[in-house]
Order: sequence, then C-alpha cells, then structure tokens
Amino acid sequence: MVAPAAPPAVRFASPYLLLTLTPFFWACNWIVGRGLHAEIPPMTMTFYRWFFALLILAPFAWRHVRREWPIVRRHRGVLLLLGIAGVGTHNALTYLGLNYTTATNGVILNSFIPVMIIALSWIFLRQSLSRLQLIGVAVSLGGVLAILSGGNLEALASLSLNRGDLLIIVAMSLWSIYTIGLRWRPPGLHMLTFLFVIACIGDAAVLPLYLSEMALGARMTFSWLNLAALLFVAIFSSVLAYIFWNRGVEQVGASVAGLFVHLMPVFGTILAWLLLGERLLPFHVVGIALILTGIYVTSRKATPPVPAAPE
Repeated sequence: MVAPAAPPAVRFASPYLLLTLTPFFWACNWIVGRGLHAEIPPMTMTFYRWFFALLILAPFAWRHVRREWPIVRRHRGVLLLLGIAGVGTHNALTYLGLNYTTATNGVILNSFIPVMIIALSWIFLRQSLSRLQLIGVAVSLGGVLAILSGGNLEALASLSLNRGDLLIIVAMSLWSIYTIGLRWRPPGLHMLTFLFVIACIGDAAVLPLYLSEMALGARMTFSWLNLAALLFVAIFSSVLAYIFWNRGVEQVGASVAGLFVHLMPVFGTILAWLLLGERLLPFHVVGIALILTGIYVTSRKATPPVPAAPE
C-alpha cells in the first residue's frame, strides 16, 4: 500500500524522534485535562480542542482535501471508523474518565496500551514480536509500575477501579483499535488530508454530546488561561501529536510504536522535577532506566521504514 505523503519536515525526521515527542505532548494533555476538569467540562474540552485544531489545519490541508476528495468518498467507511474511534470517542472518554479517577490510575491504565496493541495486531494483522522484543515490553512496563508505585509495588494492590477507570479502559481500547486501523488508511491521501478528515468526523461525533452537556448546565468558565490551554492541546496534543504518531506507526509498525506510550510517566516525572520542584528519587531513576531499556530492546528489530509517497 502506498503511504500517504507527509510534510517534508515530518517525512525525513526519525520515526523514533516523532514517537518520543508524541507522548510528551500527550503527557501535557493529561495534565491540562486533569488540572482544568472543574473549569472545562469533558465534552466541551474535546469539542473545542478539535475545533481549534481544524481551524489550524484548514489553511494547510484544504488544497489537498479538494484534490483528493474522490479518494475520501471512496474510503469513507474506514475514515468514519478511524475518526470516531481515534478522535471523537477516545478523547471524550479520556477527559470524562479523568473527572472520576486519579491521574495515577489513569497513567497506569494508559500504560497497558502497548499490550492491547500487540494483542490486536496479532489477532487482526498476524503480526507478532520476537521473544526478545516481548521481554523489552515487560521491562518497560515494569519501569512504569516502578515510577507510579513509588518503588513499593504493594501500593499497586491498594488501587481500586471506579467508573472513571472503566471509561479510560474503553478509551485506551479505542486508541489501540485506531492505531492498528492505520494499516487500512486510504492510499494516496496526503497526511494533512487524512488528519483533517478524521478530525472533522471525530468533532462531528462529539458535537451532540457537547450540546447535551451544555443543555444540562455544564459550561466552560471563560478565562485567558483556559483559552490558552485549549490552544495548546489543539496545536501540540492534537495536530502535531497525531501527525507524528501516524507517521511513526507507518514507519515502525503498531506494536513497536505502542511501546512509546510508556514515555508518558517519564516525561511527567521530569516535568514535575523541573517545573514544580518535586524531588527526583532513586525509584524514578530506576523506572526511567527500565522504560528506556525496554524501548531500546523492542525497537532494535522494528519494521524497516516505509518510504512516503511523493507529494
């Protein structure tokens, strides 16, 4: 299958650099979503995040969308699935879940995305990792749990699931479906066309939920801080993160790309140390080392890069 063309700066960047930046943007998104959940309702956050993302994308994507519209119409079924699963419901359920659970629970559940992706890749694509790569996944997951448990794994046993956790589990399952579903994205679509179309579909799917939320009296508190937060997640956690993730999956495969999700607690720890003055303790260092080791081991035999189609 011919891969969708990517912007030059993205096309020639290392897929591992792109996959490293993506969880950094997502870690920031989780901080924003959890920190502002009392001021920006979840469906409002999801709708305006992608509304602003579409405004940003439109000037760059529109000429590609017009030229490639026949391809979009021909493959509308796949695009509907990817837009609803990967943009609309995934983001809405994540923000909704963060209203009812802790950030720690959310990150722990999020760390099982690589396992879900590996399982779904084996079921639907018959792709599997080598024994060494599976060991790398286990080592990386151990690093995540070491950071989140504070070095005391018994603390994990005291965690209990609530409705927010269940919502996040569903959201993570949808993201895993989206990731392996990228295998069937339409050939011949420019990367900006693809993202613009699925963002339109996802935002349209969220619109009724946003209107229902408003009808029930849940309104966003307007402030320049909230507006800046929405613009931040629109630019970095939406436009750039999705372009980088899609390109990374195209280059190294879903199973290997999924493991980079484990970098989210790494970035969270480092940001808290640099910006909030929190202490960097030995278990943080051990956890980060395990995660980086696991990613290195798993990535060593990644799928060779697939050249992008010419623009």
